[in-house]
Amino acid sequence: MASVHEPQAFTVYGWIACAWILVVSFQYGYHISSLNQIQAVLTCRAAVPSADYGLPTCIPMSDATFSLVTSVYTVGGLIGSLGANVVMDRWGRKGASSASAVSTAVGAALMGISAGLFPLAFGRMLTGVGAGIGLCVGPIFISEIAPPRQRGAIGVLTQFAIVIGIMTTQAIGLQLATPTQWRYVLFFSAILSGAQLLTSPMMIESPTWLSRRGLLADKDATAHRIWQTAQIMHSPDLPNSESADPLLGTGDDEDDENAKADDEHDAAISVPKLLVASELRRPLAIVCFSMLVQQLSGINAVLYYSNDILSKALPDLGPYISLGITIVNVIMTATPIVLIDRLGRKQLLSMSAGGALVSLLGVGVGLNSGMVALASITIVTFVASFAIGIGPVPFVMIPEVSPHHAVSALSSVGLSLNWIANFLVGLVFLPLRNFLSDGDPDKEGRVFYVFAALLAFCTFVLFKVYRG
Repeated sequence: MASVHEPQAFTVYGWIACAWILVVSFQYGYHISSLNQIQAVLTCRAAVPSADYGLPTCIPMSDATFSLVTSVYTVGGLIGSLGANVVMDRWGRKGASSASAVSTAVGAALMGISAGLFPLAFGRMLTGVGAGIGLCVGPIFISEIAPPRQRGAIGVLTQFAIVIGIMTTQAIGLQLATPTQWRYVLFFSAILSGAQLLTSPMMIESPTWLSRRGLLADKDATAHRIWQTAQIMHSPDLPNSESADPLLGTGDDEDDENAKADDEHDAAISVPKLLVASELRRPLAIVCFSMLVQQLSGINAVLYYSNDILSKALPDLGPYISLGITIVNVIMTATPIVLIDRLGRKQLLSMSAGGALVSLLGVGVGLNSGMVALASITIVTFVASFAIGIGPVPFVMIPEVSPHHAVSALSSVGLSLNWIANFLVGLVFLPLRNFLSDGDPDKEGRVFYVFAALLAFCTFVLFKVYRG
């Protein structure tokens, strides 16, 4: 028997480092909705243009222009995701998190002091770049510092931070949607990312990245700071099953362990090489279809449409409806923190996708038959179903199914696809709804049948390639 010191849990410093990393995910969620609650006052629809501290109290723009400003966030996100693997491999996970913080801080501050349309849109794009980098590095960083026994539960915190960000900006926006205060919504984000950047010298680098760079002394020092360890007795003939790679096997084969050891020293792969590497086709398919399941479920379209539907059932409560939906999202996202390591990734995805599929059909039936109560209830159950699996699990899966030398490139490709699908869903939803309904309000639910079909197809393909 041989004794090894196995990570059991985070130290206090480990949890602080985890919270520091999660700021990038929080900021992604925050800026998804940062303009929603302040739209009316920002665009001069609910305010008369004047000046406050030398800045205009609003920026006149049409709905089409506002939609363009909103959508450049996804353009920036795509740019950030495409370049994230280079940043992560060259400057480390910590360096990439800091780069995300810089872009977000500058972008949010520029939006906050904008006096015209161009600086507002450019700042919005910069926050998207920061979110694109952050969404790639966040799940990887979390996975690489998490104790093996808690990796699934801690990995879910990425999505939890995202929905907390969405809820926070909705809540703040309710209070600050005034001509003289809407800029504070954006300054809050800039200050938070600025604080993250200032505290970065005190944060650790990923032990995995340090090991790949040959910085073994730094790796050991980092591990000592972030992990509580226990002396575990292992047979020298049996590998530690906790570290088994889901793609390489169950951990029972010595050859699998040797393959993992070799992988630790392989050079980081680029995106072009990833796309032509036959041995990485399966991890690439898993990552891509997990992202497609998430976005082609129509979550953003449902959230965009929820105000209109629920306002019919709950008149005069419009400003609070979006906040209520995000609260449901937060509560249900806490569920997989407890369940993911007990039920497994695939089981949780099955439950989530099944609930989401039934809910989408319910929304369609409710709208087509004029049953507003059914449509309202199934929108809430859809958001809840999404939150327990489809939302968080793909972020957990990326580092788990990716060989170490390809994790940055796989994350970059997967998250880039996520941004593209996000943009396309937002772009085609309203035209597709209008085309399928042909101007008939009793046929507006047909578009949700399309999302149900896309969700069913992508989930089927994902389960064919994923054995988690």
